[in-house]
Amino acid sequence: MMAQYTPMIQQYLSIKAAHQDAFLFFRLGDFYEMFFDDAIAASQILEITLTSRDGGSQDRIPMCGVPYHSSAGYIKTLVENGHKVAICEQVEDPKQAVGVVKREVIQIITPGTVIDDHLLQDRENNYLVSIEKEKESYAYILCDLSTGELKGYTYSGNDLSFIQLLLSHGIKEIVGNKELSDSWSSIVSQTGQASISIQEENELEDQFCHLVKTITHPALIRAAGRLFCYLTHTQKRSFQHIKMVEFQQNDKRMKLDAFSKRNLELTESIRAKGKKGSLLWLLDATMTAMGARKLKQWVEEPLFVKETIEKRLQLVENLIGEFFIREELKVQLKSVYDMERLIAKISYGNASPRDLVQLKRSLLSVPLLKDKIKDIPGIYAAELHAKMNDHKALADFLDSAIHDEAPINIKDGGLIKSGYHEKLDEYKDASSNGKAWIASLERQEKEASGIKSLKIGFNKIFGYYIEVTKSNLSQVPERYERKQTLANAERYVTPELKEKERIILEAEEKISGLEYTLFLEVREHVKKYIPGLQELASAISELDVIQSFAVISEHYRYVRPTISEDGKVNIIGGRHPVVEKVMDAQEYVPNDICLNHERSMLLITGPNMAGKSTYMRQLALTSVMMQIGCFVPAESAELPMFDQIFTRIGAADDLVGGQSTFMVEMLETNFALTSATENSLILLDEIGRGTSTYDGMALAQSIIEFIHEKISAKTLFSTHYHELTVLEKSLPSLKNVFVSAVEENGSLVFLHKVIDGQADKSFGIQVAELAELPTEVISRAKTILQTYENHEKREALPIQEVSASIEEEIEESQLSLFIDKSENLRKKDPKELDIIKEIKALNVLEMTPLDAINALYKLQKKVK
Repeated sequence: MMAQYTPMIQQYLSIKAAHQDAFLFFRLGDFYEMFFDDAIAASQILEITLTSRDGGSQDRIPMCGVPYHSSAGYIKTLVENGHKVAICEQVEDPKQAVGVVKREVIQIITPGTVIDDHLLQDRENNYLVSIEKEKESYAYILCDLSTGELKGYTYSGNDLSFIQLLLSHGIKEIVGNKELSDSWSSIVSQTGQASISIQEENELEDQFCHLVKTITHPALIRAAGRLFCYLTHTQKRSFQHIKMVEFQQNDKRMKLDAFSKRNLELTESIRAKGKKGSLLWLLDATMTAMGARKLKQWVEEPLFVKETIEKRLQLVENLIGEFFIREELKVQLKSVYDMERLIAKISYGNASPRDLVQLKRSLLSVPLLKDKIKDIPGIYAAELHAKMNDHKALADFLDSAIHDEAPINIKDGGLIKSGYHEKLDEYKDASSNGKAWIASLERQEKEASGIKSLKIGFNKIFGYYIEVTKSNLSQVPERYERKQTLANAERYVTPELKEKERIILEAEEKISGLEYTLFLEVREHVKKYIPGLQELASAISELDVIQSFAVISEHYRYVRPTISEDGKVNIIGGRHPVVEKVMDAQEYVPNDICLNHERSMLLITGPNMAGKSTYMRQLALTSVMMQIGCFVPAESAELPMFDQIFTRIGAADDLVGGQSTFMVEMLETNFALTSATENSLILLDEIGRGTSTYDGMALAQSIIEFIHEKISAKTLFSTHYHELTVLEKSLPSLKNVFVSAVEENGSLVFLHKVIDGQADKSFGIQVAELAELPTEVISRAKTILQTYENHEKREALPIQEVSASIEEEIEESQLSLFIDKSENLRKKDPKELDIIKEIKALNVLEMTPLDAINALYKLQKKVK
């Protein structure tokens, strides 16, 4: 089949065959061209013209293309849509080629391997994850190729929970074997967040062994092997900037599942799906992109190591007390560019001259940063100071080599400073003197010929020339040699001009070639400093986060928390940090939270909109803030270190997973009940509301009892089931609290104050009035409510009795009419007694809907 095509199309097809899962950008001159199916699909995604060309076959070949110099934007669009792009370049000089110019794929750009500035978010990591499954557990490696970060994790749990955990990391691409791809592809694709790539090989090559020497977990080593096999295949270059893997030990960080990260809105809000309205948004006063990424990492993985938390808190306190130092630090941090990504580009071999200038300017800010923190007391400040090697030798080297106004393109010239290289200076002198000679010659020729409009110009085709307008041709000297005729002028050359042109052009050509060579040498030299530069970048990013904590803590009047040794929670005047920022701080009502061994569970009642969820979230966010080393929103705060936080707050369907609100609620609750320890924090909001009243109440009570008796975790449980408040009498560590509200002149007023005791009503109709439901609806609801309240109130029962009451209620409400009819029939026909017995024998709670329908159908046939 290929024989029918031209040699160039045959070359394209052979390269494309090895990269079926990517758009092949095939370099032809100044364009990247695409053919066949790639062209059809790309023209639609990129909204560019689809055309065709003759390829040697009977039919014309579909074709589209994008300019080489503006390809970044098109590549970005494809990658953001989850596609791969294989960059195919000419790898030999066309002038020396015999037949078709040799071409090869030099890089495959994928969603998880992008490194170009145009394709990245400055303040977010771009993670690729490599996965190894082992029975019911997983080992996975997170890699951000743009910063060199490498993190290893292990996880035990089901596939769905694991996928949600991965997505909570903000990953862009998943690498696994074909079996994993087949089982996950539909779920992952529906999220629209990440793509899946297949990599079967997972043997760790010798050149990467030093990066995982601290790991002993076999599955984690295989995950690393899979990662590096994939990177080698797609990137086709060295990875000097990739750091040694950091194994994230479960006992040294607070574990936050995907549910809790979402429910607490740690890095993005639930509704807008953006940063605004999240805890990250509140805390981000960082000055550098590196600091912003570090802050996001800390928020997503709080510490469970007291010593490190205390070190951070101490430095925050010290910086709060040093206003002028803090302000000077901010000024210097603003001068630091994104060193992590500059280092990655240097390692990759695609750093531009301007990138090296940015690196130099960043290094020049380091001595001033060190000077500002050297006098700040504390262990952490001393550690950061020690890591801040200013690399003066490298900064001086770059300052001597690279021109401050160097262009982005390394082939445009003007890269290297005068004085750096002797031979280059000679060429530059010849070029500049030659141009000065040209200017002098122009003045001489004007005087000698008397032609005032005479000028000497240059173009790439004819070189230097003397141009004379046609009205002055009679004054042209005989020694001028005609070169070109124009409509209104003639162009000439002289032997002297041609010789000087040769000298100038030769010098400029040598300047361009030598500058290019010298720049590559400079860039290669910088690679020797990569490990030290990465340590410096890490220290700067940490300092940036700490100063951000200090700025925010001072501005919002946060206090330093005390880490409790006995599991006690004692927060006085606590606030929800994000809600307080959004609303007028003067209107925010603070609340106390007290938990200990004798008071480990709070059962929270009160009307909707009164602030139950806010109260619960503020405890979790306060805990997260303390465990990342930030001050907290309160008058005073004593908190334990929580090993995990579990939340079920707010209602949301999982449309992607095909699960209802109630199913999501039960899954999240199950995860908490099966994973929590006595050192965990559990927040459960309105559990059981997704099913019938008595079903829900039975589940809620059973869950409360299980946590109280089996787990003993600190727990906040909000509910509208007032019947559950009687559990305070039977569960020693459970205490009732309620969010107060009052009725004034028939209107509901929320006080937003949480106090001990229980609410006597839910104020649901009053909330409906606030929502301005029709008056007729409100009036009718009040009448119905009064009817209900006239009946005997139910109280919470032990689980067995609750179940019995449910069955009794179902029998009374759903079958009463049928039984009444049967009783009447019995007077006329004694055979109906059998039907009544059958009805009473039915165990409704054990029946599926289909069983119930079948039973009812059989009974109906007997009656008829």
